[in-house]
Amino acid sequence: MTFHLDERLERRLAEAVERFQSIDLQLSDPEVVRDPTLLRGLGRERAQLEPVASVAEELATVSRELESAREMTRDGEEDALRSLAEDEVRNLEKRAEELSDRARRLLVPKDPLADRDAVVEIRAGTGGDEAGLFAADLLRMYERFAESRGWRVELLDLSEGIPGSVKEAILVVRGPEAYGTLRFESGVHRVQRIPETESQGRIHTSAATVAVLPEAEEVDVEVDPGELRIDVFRSSGPGGQSVNTTDSAVRITHLPTGLVVTCQDEKSQHKNKAKAMKVLRSRLLDRMVAETQAERARDRKAQVGTGDRSAKIRTYNFPQNRVTDHRISLTLHRLDEILGGDLAEILEALGMADEEERLREEV
Repeated sequence: MTFHLDERLERRLAEAVERFQSIDLQLSDPEVVRDPTLLRGLGRERAQLEPVASVAEELATVSRELESAREMTRDGEEDALRSLAEDEVRNLEKRAEELSDRARRLLVPKDPLADRDAVVEIRAGTGGDEAGLFAADLLRMYERFAESRGWRVELLDLSEGIPGSVKEAILVVRGPEAYGTLRFESGVHRVQRIPETESQGRIHTSAATVAVLPEAEEVDVEVDPGELRIDVFRSSGPGGQSVNTTDSAVRITHLPTGLVVTCQDEKSQHKNKAKAMKVLRSRLLDRMVAETQAERARDRKAQVGTGDRSAKIRTYNFPQNRVTDHRISLTLHRLDEILGGDLAEILEALGMADEEERLREEV
């Protein structure tokens, strides 16, 4: 098929290159250099546009070479030269198609929050103590995945049940693209296995919910102190040193939305309050993003789902050593490795499915 550069793609590439060049000019402005927030924002935008500008430059060069080669096939050259020119046209058309496809993918709008750190909330669901044990498995899975990436994990709050189980855990995963990588983990995770306490060998089904939020910065969400109710109380825990003897635990209620955040992991009331505020801002930011995207979500059936916490996204089946992600119909028979933190294959597949869906929307 004869290659012709799509006019819409050509126009969007030209706009991206123009913006890239404009940013370069701004970054040389002393006024911009003196504004750390503006400088950081422009630097981030430039980094996103640089590969687009590079592809646009290469595509423009290949397009010029392609036009020259086509001219040679039309100018009555000798058969040998014409044959060489025709081979060159085919090679250049293939390269131009590859560059066009790459440019389209680069121009798909990125999640503006993808490069944020991630706040991960894990809660035991249906299934009693077994659900708590599974929630603990998920907590370890994310901690080990983060460790494999060289990311840091900060535990904000932990509420335990029976030994080895977790009722609720809130952690911040810090690393490049942490939220963009983990955001598809939001939803209901289901486990099917025989509990150690099951004498009849019956398989039980339990569940835990995971919510992944972009960590909010103070500039993202302005919280009016007058809209907060802050309660302090004595921390509870499994016993021993985990139980504080002072009122250091903090519960913050955001009155307009009814959101409640509790933090009791630190022995300092001030540290617990700071952590609780961090989680509250992230939940408010997540709520704002969800509301602005609600209209688009209703008009679009995304392959990877909407991240709805009520949606069953994955099943971990112990008897069959199987993990199935229901959103993209991906089944892997290496459950132990996945619970051990080897999530890369699943997360990459989810990311590719999301990219393909967004690419179709752009075309």
